Amino acid sequence: MSGQPVLSKKELLAIAEDYGLPRVTTTRALPNDADATIQFLLETVKGKFLLALDQAKSELEAKREIDLLLFLRKHGFPCMAPLADRKGRHARELDGQSLTIARQIDGRSVGPDDISNNQLENLGRVLADLHLIGKNYKKGIDNRFSFERVAEMYRDVRGRLPHYFKKIIRTLDEETDYLSHYLEGKLPKGIIHGDLSHDHLLFKGEKVVGILSFDVACRGKFIFDLATVVNALCFEDGKYVLRRFEALIAGYESLRTLSLAEWDAFPNELRFSAFRFTVTRLTDFFRTPVDERERINREFQDFYDRLRILRREREGGMEPMLMAMATGYDYRKYQKIKAVEKRSH
Repeated sequence: MSGQPVLSKKELLAIAEDYGLPRVTTTRALPNDADATIQFLLETVKGKFLLALDQAKSELEAKREIDLLLFLRKHGFPCMAPLADRKGRHARELDGQSLTIARQIDGRSVGPDDISNNQLENLGRVLADLHLIGKNYKKGIDNRFSFERVAEMYRDVRGRLPHYFKKIIRTLDEETDYLSHYLEGKLPKGIIHGDLSHDHLLFKGEKVVGILSFDVACRGKFIFDLATVVNALCFEDGKYVLRRFEALIAGYESLRTLSLAEWDAFPNELRFSAFRFTVTRLTDFFRTPVDERERINREFQDFYDRLRILRREREGGMEPMLMAMATGYDYRKYQKIKAVEKRSH
């Protein structure tokens, strides 16, 4: 699937009418790196709408994601929720692809190095809000990136890695063995985003106004979701930045206090998150054969570098973060939160 338009303007206008959109003034295809998705921007006299065609999602996956998004929007969470057409369908099939339309959120993307501490603090609150709202979402969504599944993905790709990856293979072998023994499963769980990075955020000033791309949202550990954001946004110029970490955690704990068990598990969840993204990027990269000389993948290297710092094999600001984790737990605050939760049930 290429990123080229597959719908004519006439077809787009007909679909817009079927969804009861205001009068469309302009339409254009949007560039997208994800080959499985094609997006069109529909500008109307009453705002902008995004039309998405996705060939990767099964009908069941599309329905699960839509159901979750509608639930979150109903509870005031800042995500895009698909609109219904005149027959009440939030997704429909078009030439073997899932078609959805949602109102575009008025916000802007910010590069990972340009996100401010205040924006990170606000993001922490929004992430905690997602976890608290998601506690009441009773439908189960399978976790496609559990440790067992990621370890299996690594075993599948390991044999395809070239000989000059010997050191990387040794590191990933050791990490697979380590995580299999030290990841803690009995931690608070609920709905998590699973892949929250700068690409999936929209800001208006210092406020997060949009969380995008719930493709891999599932039931999982809250601390893993938080660890993924730390790996994505608290890392700059080859090292972890403590002030970013502290801003994110302060925002998160203003709504949901981490338990002692979560603080204890935090370093290993950071390692698992870095391991997961190293493996998934390696898998994507080596899935399609190319000339060996073209095998340069900076994204894979980014997460592998994080993993080496987290394993304390190289310098990069892990020691101050470990100290912050060791002193971050406030027993009295946690007990107070638990008492409030108990009274509310």
